[in-house]
Amino acid sequence: MIKKLLFALLILISFNGFSQNISLSNQAKVSILTCGTGPESYAMYGHTGIRIQDISQQIDVVYNYGAFDFSTPNFIGRFVKGDLQYFVTNGSYIDFYYNYQAENREIIEQELALSPTQINQLFQQLNASVYSDDRFYTYKFIDRNCTTMVVDKINTTLGKEYIKSSSSNQSYREILYPYMSDFYMKLGIQLIFGTKVDEPATRLFLPYEFKKAISQTKVNEKAIEKSNETILVAQKTNIPFNWLNSIYSLIGALLLLVILGKKWIKTTYFIIAGLLGMFFSLVGLYSLHEEILWNYNILLFNPLLLVFAWYYWKQNNAKIVLIGKICLAFLLIYFVYMLNKIHLEIVWPFITIHFYWIGKIVLQRKKLNLTR
Repeated sequence: MIKKLLFALLILISFNGFSQNISLSNQAKVSILTCGTGPESYAMYGHTGIRIQDISQQIDVVYNYGAFDFSTPNFIGRFVKGDLQYFVTNGSYIDFYYNYQAENREIIEQELALSPTQINQLFQQLNASVYSDDRFYTYKFIDRNCTTMVVDKINTTLGKEYIKSSSSNQSYREILYPYMSDFYMKLGIQLIFGTKVDEPATRLFLPYEFKKAISQTKVNEKAIEKSNETILVAQKTNIPFNWLNSIYSLIGALLLLVILGKKWIKTTYFIIAGLLGMFFSLVGLYSLHEEILWNYNILLFNPLLLVFAWYYWKQNNAKIVLIGKICLAFLLIYFVYMLNKIHLEIVWPFITIHFYWIGKIVLQRKKLNLTR
């Protein structure tokens, strides 16, 4: 959903001559463009655009939400914090089309059954947004992105929230999960997500979910979708299975650590795991992204593992047993909580090694205490 800088620049230099005073003819059409996913992180979930077409006035323009400026001071810090300003842009349809053709990503067009008055109203609102301070908005992964902004614009034009999510029986996490094809990216995203993404998906926030909702929506018993056509077909590419970018490489790496079993390896692992837990804890205090708040994955990557690693290195058996039991208790709670979570299938190797290593160390130290 986040567009490349090249795409943002391409859009920004196009169609700067629109005026809010232009009125469309009765032949004007409005359609939603759903753009395909790609392997890059910015293209992982697809993209949504609004196309306004009026042949009689030689207007064919696409409006996009989700552009941003890389030159923004402290760009990375503001992105992580969640107060980075995104904005709406407009550009020629043909440039939009060629951009996605170059990226080999499909475009599906759904013309909406809106009246000429509604189309004009939408056109004026979009132009007002592009050429005023209203073009800026604070991006939120679920609540405010390139799709939700379009959903809100169309519903405002319709006068009521007709187009809405029909996936409330699924969580946001369950909807997002299939889109993540890169294993380690999926693992990282799933670990940094908190409880918000486990809530029922009441918000339309992904392009293809929006596309599906349009096809199912009726206004006064009439379908809102006038037509549905794939206007750009992506060429199918066979991507070979990558063992290095899969759960098998993770299992292999953790097994190797277990086989080597050196004390310094275990200590280093616990330090890294504890630091991850610290990061998950602190980033939620810093960031405004609600999706990373209340991250229960700190029960797995527990900051207490830093303390456990210290006492393990110093061979303080009494403290090792005490802190180890606490970590195991949290780990058991985490495992039970995860039983109905979709990402259990990718985090179980970490659960296993934590149970094995911490449990084994605690039992060994208890035996040493008993023999003394």
